[in-house]
Formats: sequence, structure tokens, C-alpha cells
Amino acid sequence: MSAAEALPLKKHARDRRSGRRRRTSGWVFAGPAAALLVLFFAYPLAASLLQSLDGGAGNYARLVRDPAFLRALGNAALILVVQVPIMIGLATILAYILNQSWLRFRATLRVAYFLPAVTTLVAYAVVFRVLLRTEGGAVNQIFGLQVDWLNDPFWARVALIASITWRWTGYNAIILLAGLQAIGREQYEAAAIDGAGPLTTFRRVILPQLRPVVVFCSITSTIGTLQLFDEPLLLTGGGPGDATLTPILYLYQVGFKQFDFGYAAAIAWAVVLLVGALSWVQFRYFGKERA
Repeated sequence: MSAAEALPLKKHARDRRSGRRRRTSGWVFAGPAAALLVLFFAYPLAASLLQSLDGGAGNYARLVRDPAFLRALGNAALILVVQVPIMIGLATILAYILNQSWLRFRATLRVAYFLPAVTTLVAYAVVFRVLLRTEGGAVNQIFGLQVDWLNDPFWARVALIASITWRWTGYNAIILLAGLQAIGREQYEAAAIDGAGPLTTFRRVILPQLRPVVVFCSITSTIGTLQLFDEPLLLTGGGPGDATLTPILYLYQVGFKQFDFGYAAAIAWAVVLLVGALSWVQFRYFGKERA
């Protein structure tokens, strides 16, 4: 073989060695992250699924006959139907106001409205418990009421919904504000030239373009509602009489108080399936532009 014929072969061999080194170096850098992902995510996920199926599908059949789990689902559905629309509606209005050029101290107000989302859960739950105390609570004193906020089933739900709304409205408003700022000023000017007032502009120009952001907030709020744990645990403990019991709080009680880990895993996977189904429905029917 001549030297001219050997050159392409040598180049091909060098390219192959270089390709192997690149693949090897890629795995060297990605390997630790992949190992952590398998160890702390994939393995626990698979283990919990197997544990939920321990002995067959009996744990899942038990779910539909468990009155406590059905009450927890009903409470989550109530919060989902009542609290999420109120919160997203308030967040949309707040984002619209924060987007106005005439508003002074806009940056300060945005930070102020976002602060509840980063407030420590224990701290804000303790504050709400003090504010909503039946005897000597600030809310009852200011408004001259005698409402048993945390021990009456109806008012306990109201208190829980109010606390969640206070915490997450500003968070969603900042996300919606980002969507509003992506709408070009020329569209507002075109609407003004056509004689559209503020309400018509909001309904015909802003809301259609804000739809994907609203759907995103709705889906994340749905996930948050079905995963609700800290607020009912710290405010009401799930009571009175399971009035504020949520699926994840019930999972905690089953798994870490009754030590029935197989059934707790089944509850977790039922919540995962519900989250997936509700997210798909919202994206399918509200996330796409209508023809």
C-alpha cells in the first residue's frame, strides 16, 4: 500500500478515536448527574409503583371504597373549582394594573406582591392562625365578628382557600405580567384607533394572546392543589372532621402514622394519574387557539 493510499485510512482511524473520546468524555461529565437521577428519581418511582401493586391491584380497589380518600378528593375538587379561578382572575387583573405605564413604583409593587410566594410556610401559617383565632383574632376584632374560622367545617375551608389565594396570587400575577409584556404596543394602538375602549381591548386583544399563559397558570395551580399539604397540615390539621383533608395530607397520615406504605404509594400514583388527566384536559380544550 502506497503512502497516498494509507493517508485516508489513518485519518479515518484518528476520527474514530476522536469520536470515542468525545463520547467517553460526554459520559464522564453526564455520568454523575445520570447516576443521581436514577438513584433519587427513577429508582424511588419504580419502587413506589411496585409497592403500590404489592399483592395485586387491591390497594387501588381499596381507594374507591375508602371514605376518607373520597372526602380528600372532594376537598381538593372544591378548592380547584373555587380557589383556582378566583386566584387566576385576581392575578390577571393585578398583572394588568402592574403593566400600566401610569403606575408609580411598579418595580416595588411587583416585588411586594411576589413576596408571599417566598415566605416561609410555617411563618405564614402561624400568622394566619393568629389572625383567624376565634377569641382575640385580628380578623374577628377588626370586622366585629365571632366566626370560628378554624374549627367550623365551612369557615375552615374558607380560611384555607383565603390563605392559598394570598400566597399564590402574586406569583401567578408575575407570570401573567411577563405574558402581557410580550404583547406589542402597536396592537394597543391599533385597538385605540378602531375605537375600542379598555374593556374591549382587554377582552378582544389581551385575553386571546394571554391564553397560553393563563393555561400554564391553571395547570400549575391544578398540580399545586392536588399536591396541597403544608397549608392544611399547619392551619387545620385536615380538620375539623376531615373538612380540609387533602389527598397528600391523607397520604402522609396513611404512610407515616399508620405505616401502610403500600396503600400510601397507591394514593400517590392515583394523584399522579389525576394530575396527568386534568392537565391533559386543560391543555387539550383550553390551550389551543380555536379556529
